[in-house]
Amino acid sequence: MAEVILFHHAQGQTEGFRAFADALRSEGHTVHAPDLYDGKTFTTLDEGMANARAIGFQSLLDQGVAAAEGLPDDLVYAGFSLGVLPAQRLAQTRPGARGAVLLDSAIPLGEFAPEWPAVVPVQVHGGEADEFFMDEGDVDAAREIVAAAQDGELFTYAGCGHLFADASTAAYDPDAAALVHQRVVAFLARL
Repeated sequence: MAEVILFHHAQGQTEGFRAFADALRSEGHTVHAPDLYDGKTFTTLDEGMANARAIGFQSLLDQGVAAAEGLPDDLVYAGFSLGVLPAQRLAQTRPGARGAVLLDSAIPLGEFAPEWPAVVPVQVHGGEADEFFMDEGDVDAAREIVAAAQDGELFTYAGCGHLFADASTAAYDPDAAALVHQRVVAFLARL
């Protein structure tokens, strides 16, 4: 079984986020889910992004990286949207990374390290109707990351918007979310 650190998105640790973490736990994985918002959650993405801006993106990134301190080196780093920042940084820079799962976002290579570590498997998931993922360069970054990894997969989901795998968001798509879960579980099983 894998040990995972899962970072929440801009709306915080919503019920859907917690359900996603619990679903991985029910498969036998150990899942750490640090709360970078100190218990605050937001109903809309706009409210969550306003909170993230008030805290500061660099501060959130630093808190996420610090959350991995004291945990084993061979973690799988996973994040939803805003949570991809610390997940991807740790996967690219912390020695011993076992894998990475990036949901709703991908950061261009060079932001945290010049290259993706080829031996770190990665899986990226994004909605085809997600303007952030498709129109702001994330899908291009995802393609670059997947191409650099020896074991890399990019999955896109027709008609799905931002945070479609979180059951508590407006964009939730139960069929696509079930497929994400299935693919993530299969990915973790082979690590």
